[in-house]
Amino acid sequence: MEVTIQIDGKELHVEQGSNVLEAALTNGIYIPHLCHHPDLPDIGSCRLCIVEVEGREGVWPSCKLEAEEGMKIRTDSEQISHLRNLSMELILAAHPEDCSTCPKYGQCEMQTLIQYMGVSATRMNTRVKGIKMNDSNPLIIHDMNRCVLCGRCVRACADLRGVGVLQYNKKEMETYIGTLHDRLLKDSDCRFCGACAEVCPTGTIRDMVNYTAVEKRDTLIPCQAACPAHADVPRYVRYVKEGRMEEATAVIHEKIPFPECLGHVCNHACEADCRRGEVNEPVSIRNIKRYAAEHANNELWKKNSRHLPATGKKVCVIGGGPAGMTAAYYLAKQGHETVLKEAMPKLGGQMQYGIPSYRLPREVVDKEADYLQDAGVRVETGCRVEDPRMLLQEYDAVLMAIGTHMGVRLPMEGNELPGVILNADFLQNASMGLETGMGERVIVLGGGNVAFDCARSAVRLGAKEIHLACLEARENMLADDEEIEQAQEEGIHVHPAQTFERICGVDHVTGVEFCNVKSFRFDENRRAIIEKEEGSNHVIEADTVIFAVGQRAQITADAGLELGRGNSIAVKEGSLATSVDGIFACGDAVYGTKTVIQGVASGRNAASEIDRYLGGDGDISEVLVPVEKRDARIGRIEGFGYLERAEEVFLPADQRRDSFRPVSSGICDEKICAEAGRCLKCDLRFDITGHRLWSDYTDQEKEAVR
Repeated sequence: MEVTIQIDGKELHVEQGSNVLEAALTNGIYIPHLCHHPDLPDIGSCRLCIVEVEGREGVWPSCKLEAEEGMKIRTDSEQISHLRNLSMELILAAHPEDCSTCPKYGQCEMQTLIQYMGVSATRMNTRVKGIKMNDSNPLIIHDMNRCVLCGRCVRACADLRGVGVLQYNKKEMETYIGTLHDRLLKDSDCRFCGACAEVCPTGTIRDMVNYTAVEKRDTLIPCQAACPAHADVPRYVRYVKEGRMEEATAVIHEKIPFPECLGHVCNHACEADCRRGEVNEPVSIRNIKRYAAEHANNELWKKNSRHLPATGKKVCVIGGGPAGMTAAYYLAKQGHETVLKEAMPKLGGQMQYGIPSYRLPREVVDKEADYLQDAGVRVETGCRVEDPRMLLQEYDAVLMAIGTHMGVRLPMEGNELPGVILNADFLQNASMGLETGMGERVIVLGGGNVAFDCARSAVRLGAKEIHLACLEARENMLADDEEIEQAQEEGIHVHPAQTFERICGVDHVTGVEFCNVKSFRFDENRRAIIEKEEGSNHVIEADTVIFAVGQRAQITADAGLELGRGNSIAVKEGSLATSVDGIFACGDAVYGTKTVIQGVASGRNAASEIDRYLGGDGDISEVLVPVEKRDARIGRIEGFGYLERAEEVFLPADQRRDSFRPVSSGICDEKICAEAGRCLKCDLRFDITGHRLWSDYTDQEKEAVR
């Protein structure tokens, strides 16, 4: 029921029983306060929000004062000002005067309150608490010398989150906030949700990493920021924890058209930045994505998928790899008539012809490639385009997403000998079941994931001895650690820190001469600076050498486009437009060979830019499952900080060497819920009401209330 009250002569209609402080703030009337937070139960300890009520003696903390019909309230008077200032002076007497050097400077709620009240502790006997700053916990710093005992953190931990690991402790004459027996947060079953840091009005409990207001979201939800496509990782992980795979997969589809493919081969940059990794081990995000995609029936996201009316515009996408497929998918959904031309017999690009099937099963690629035709894309395979300019006679826009399918042959002695193979040719032939030209003793030159794809494919094709060598030291190798370790398990000899001196042989490859590397770096112009170990030259015998030192786009100047470094397609700064109006480029052909998820992100950007070029708004965003209110009360979990990461299940090495069947089955049914439950739920921070400062209450807002 609503009641009518007056605050400083202004008539307000508020819910009966609501607290007066919130009623005032909600209606643009500022009352100083420190211990109050709209999401937390009130305790009225700071005595800054005091008001006078007509007909009642004394002053009342407005956060504990319930609104009643006809109540007339005054927020300022000589008595109120005196008592308020006294309260603030007492608070400041035990708070260090070092605003300009405080990490929270400029973002401190208390600092702005001091400025508003114009108060200092000069009339009081100031004291130093002498409590050592605690920075031994992951993610969070406790600096109790700054604590004003507002109790917000304790209430946030107990009442908002239901965890309750923070409490009031006493050391001699000082009261401070800590854990039971001052144990580490990890040993106290802290959930590391950050609610305590979010509600702290000073720099007492704060994040280990400093950030600006603009950087806050990316810093505190780094998994989403690190994902090139910016998938809402916390949201789909939460759905998997709840066993709702349809909803989880729909969330992934909001940003990624091919979640099951990515569940197998994503380079999971999100995991490298996962804040859980600071506690013990990062959440296995890629495997959670894979599990969701494998266990969904794909009805929800398809039902909610947006498809705009036909625009009458025609687009041709050249190249059916991750970038081209993604762009074509979204362009069709924007209502443009979209044709995808692919030179190879099937869609997928490197997912089909580069990444070996033991990492990415072809039936998964084919299944998700079919989503394009569901979206209305017309696919033409076995169709190579030499001059994209000719297509502008039929299409309103053309997108070059041709990838990098041409291997690089290093300029060194013996590079043209029979037995020398390029990575792209080798992997493509292996994928298609064609003759590769490989012998029995193979040396792969290169240290990235593609090099290991070549080496591990050679194992499965029957090579008896395989060596892999690269310039980088072991700790600097470009391949994923899991790739390197699995290759060694399969019997591949890995030789880091080696130069490639020459390929030996007269009529055929007989081996490679190497030299040990003492140091290797790039100068400011990206030129390799190599220091060799004198007298360390040695030869490894082989009958096959596979160059796996990079790939380039298969394009020449005859295409009529300006080309850049490494045979890439040049695009304008801040754009994906090429030198020819109406022709755009994206993916590996622009920035060099990278990852599948980066190709997806580039394809999304291309679709958005081309849509704008064709007169649309460029908005390809979708919400495929309604955003639900998240449960703030996450509760206490015994030993939460020590919960171990669920291990991905791999075939034993002796069972995977002789075939291209998948080597990983992901995370098993019994462990997926627990793994998703290891998430810190960092996004819950952004459901907490932000600080409302006195400066937010402008005269214009106050006038609007009148």
